Amino acid sequence: MLHIMSGLIVLLFVISPCLVIADRKMTIAEKLQEDTDLSQFLALLDRNMVANMSLQYRQLTIFAPTNEAFQRYVGEMDDNLVLYHISNLATTLNNLDYAISSELDGNPPLWVTRRRDTMHDDIYVNNAKVFITRSYQAVNQNGKLQVLHVIDQVLQPLQPHGPISTSTPVYNPNAYQFLEHSDVFNIGQHRLRSFRQKVYQLQKKEVFNADGRHTFFIPVDEGFKPTARSDFIDEKVIDGHVIPHHVLFTKATPDSQEFESMAFSDNVKVIISFSTTVNGQEEITYVKSNTVAGDTKHSRGVVLADIVRANIPVKNGVVHLIQRPLMVVDTSVIDFLKEREDGPLCKFYEVIMDLGENNQFLKELTLAKDITLFAPSNEAWNEITVQNLIRNHQKLKEILNLHLVRERLPMDAIIHNNMNQIYQAPTAAPRKYLYFNVLNTNSNQTLTVEGGGVNATVTQPNIAATNGFVHIIDRVLGVPYTTVFEKLKMDPMLNITYNLGKRQMFNHQLNEMEHRYTYFVPRDHAWLKFQIRHPSAYKALFRDDFGYYTKQILERHVIRAGRAYTVSDLKLLANETHPIILPTTRDPLKLRVKESDKNYYVEWNGHWIHVFRPDVECTNGIIHVIDEPFVLESDIRATGSADNTRIAYTYFLLLVSYAFVRILGN
Repeated sequence: MLHIMSGLIVLLFVISPCLVIADRKMTIAEKLQEDTDLSQFLALLDRNMVANMSLQYRQLTIFAPTNEAFQRYVGEMDDNLVLYHISNLATTLNNLDYAISSELDGNPPLWVTRRRDTMHDDIYVNNAKVFITRSYQAVNQNGKLQVLHVIDQVLQPLQPHGPISTSTPVYNPNAYQFLEHSDVFNIGQHRLRSFRQKVYQLQKKEVFNADGRHTFFIPVDEGFKPTARSDFIDEKVIDGHVIPHHVLFTKATPDSQEFESMAFSDNVKVIISFSTTVNGQEEITYVKSNTVAGDTKHSRGVVLADIVRANIPVKNGVVHLIQRPLMVVDTSVIDFLKEREDGPLCKFYEVIMDLGENNQFLKELTLAKDITLFAPSNEAWNEITVQNLIRNHQKLKEILNLHLVRERLPMDAIIHNNMNQIYQAPTAAPRKYLYFNVLNTNSNQTLTVEGGGVNATVTQPNIAATNGFVHIIDRVLGVPYTTVFEKLKMDPMLNITYNLGKRQMFNHQLNEMEHRYTYFVPRDHAWLKFQIRHPSAYKALFRDDFGYYTKQILERHVIRAGRAYTVSDLKLLANETHPIILPTTRDPLKLRVKESDKNYYVEWNGHWIHVFRPDVECTNGIIHVIDEPFVLESDIRATGSADNTRIAYTYFLLLVSYAFVRILGN
């Protein structure tokens, strides 16, 4: 018995330390040891004596990148890098201010961004996102509070590429000191001498020397070719490269969010925003200046520059090195397309050049003085149907002309022209127009453009050129990708016809691919005119018990055959004197076709009806948008008589009910 008791006592002494450890909260050091996803950061920390001493004895905050973050990191990896991830204050997420000092030489700040989205708030340290749920705090063995935040990128400080001269110490430089001593810092092959010279010459040192928190854009020397470009840079342009009072890292800043630059005054107003696109496997971030109000020296419109080195932290904010100066409009439309081999429209330029260096479209882009180009993005050319089209050079020529308007059309002019009517602009393709629609969501306006049956969204409007404007769109116009049914459903101008077609499942046939449809579709405006003339008949078309009549009327508008008919086809078959009779699922459709003042008209039942949008191509047919529905007076009488029949029937039921109640009462 004594033997058993002594054994239990020994076992208790062995187990008790383990129980104490289990009950005690892990320190930050133990947490780092335990989390295998932070092993590379821990190895870096172990090699630095200052970091180890801080972890053992001091209050601190650690920003620890994951192993995956280290695998993506391409910067220099010296033992002092860990100090840029440590602050000597214990700061929880709730207490993070807009900046926190690091332990790296010179104590350069880490900039904090709280990005508020609709679903949740995200927190960034420089350009690294904090994994909010993985933050941890504990007291170390010396009673000092310590905090751990896990982040998704390695923080990269601005560091010299060699020993720094004692005569010009530039630890923790501000933007001006960085610009002045840029040759000392590790920024790759980029040189900033041209822009630095303009800052000196125009005495704008104070702009980059200002205390506070700002965002600076500095064009590299390569962006000053041709050399005459530097002549366009004046004091306003320098101001247009600075966003005051905001420290904007690329990942932490929402795309297209606009910020006022320092060049925002009564006469000139310049706003700046970021945009990100994917080119193959590469993600490219652009900065754009939008001169919304200009003067004789500063043209209105957007200048787009890609960021060649992003997110360089400095004492008074962040610096982004950009490929060319902002605000300077000194290139033509064709020069913009070919400016960079990996530019936002490089695939469009390749397609143009595939037609040969002497093709007519290229000549017009080069020589024309006033044009607007709706240019499909690089991603738009990856569609399979588009890839197949590129091989057909004759069809490609028609498609390219559909993207060109022979006048200057900035976005505000399009919106103004679209206020009281659907604005249509003639293209370089004969008898082909572009049609515009403005969508208002919250405080934003989105412009859509339709050409050849394809509805595209303008993703980047108002890129200014010396001879016009470029609007980047997300689809290639004239290459259909929707069925007749899908086009009806999506087009904001055809809502009423689509909703009428829901009756008795009329629309469903329009999704079939084994037939080709030619559909004369009254636009909403046509139905609203019909409603004014025949209010009761219009109302009846939407009643549940009149679906049969509605279907009959729509059937008269649809030709289902082995082919679809363009307006040109119909004009060849039916001119003003000889009509054509086309079979519909209702009754024969007798039409004549004429062209007047570059517009088409069809004659039906003695009325000449304007074809508002001809040849809207779909994958299984063609839509012709018309300004009047094919409705006969007999259709209206049938609708009206059916309405009267229903009223009479309802009255009859009331009489029967009344008689039945009287009988029961007796």
